[in-house]
Amino acid sequence: MIKTYFYNHSEQQMYHDMDLDQIDQFLKSPEDLLWIDLYDVGNDELHYISNIFNFHPLAIEDCLHISPRAKVDNYDDYYFFVFHALRYNEESDNEITTVELNVFLGPNYIVTIHKSPMPAVGRIAAASLRGKGYMNRGPDYLLYHIVDGITDEYFPILDRISVRIDELEDEIYDHEVEEITEEFLALKRTIILIRRVILPQKRIFANLNGRLSFEIREENIPFYIDLVDHLERIVDSTETFRDLVNGTMDTYYSIVSAKTAEIMRVLTIISTIMMPLTFITGFFGMNVGLPMENKAWAAGAISAFMLLITTFMLYIFKKRRWM
Repeated sequence: MIKTYFYNHSEQQMYHDMDLDQIDQFLKSPEDLLWIDLYDVGNDELHYISNIFNFHPLAIEDCLHISPRAKVDNYDDYYFFVFHALRYNEESDNEITTVELNVFLGPNYIVTIHKSPMPAVGRIAAASLRGKGYMNRGPDYLLYHIVDGITDEYFPILDRISVRIDELEDEIYDHEVEEITEEFLALKRTIILIRRVILPQKRIFANLNGRLSFEIREENIPFYIDLVDHLERIVDSTETFRDLVNGTMDTYYSIVSAKTAEIMRVLTIISTIMMPLTFITGFFGMNVGLPMENKAWAAGAISAFMLLITTFMLYIFKKRRWM
């Protein structure tokens, strides 16, 4: 599906679903802006758009395949971006997945390509049907709002991860080892994937020696500074979550080790108490006659002696604080 949105600066009007065979008319004025959004398109539609703008084959190849990292490529007349949105489903085996967005940014046009629905793009497209608010300040301003919308979707995911870590800190004292270990691993995978998505996107907008990786109008720079601040907050949050998960995991394994040591201490005490009793019963069980075995009270006396040994050993263990 191909959707088109055109802002005519001289008329201060928005137009929709134009005939792209007249592309030259839409691109002749540098103050106008053409936005083409391609959703779930096939190779034929993608190559059709590529031929119109004469996009580089390598950029088109990146659109046809999943790119693992966000990036920006500088071509002669345009920039090519790869961004990633996140989809979070806590009940799924792969609880977090990525949705790729490819963007071609020209002097007075922008082309967005995505295979799956993207709420951030959908909201801006719906608003562009009603007014010119997103398209009357240049393509870099429109790009900012698209990326900012994707970035805003990260915060509810981070909030949920924060809650899960708090819940995990409470559960480590009560739940089974297998359940807690699986939860730790799931959280660590989620945090690692978020960092893998965020860090490259942050580098795209980073200010290196006073220069950005692509051209931005002077009046739009404050918006990108705010975007970088949001990305830095997300990176800081993921680092904090990673430390919290590692710290909670260390605490949990310390608790498990302490419980195991306590169990081993009790079993050792029981084994130590049973050793002399086992020796006595084993010794007299090898056809060795009992002392005064003809007396009626002989078995009782031996049992009382064994009980005395047990009491004495318990007293020693208690005195030395072994139990």
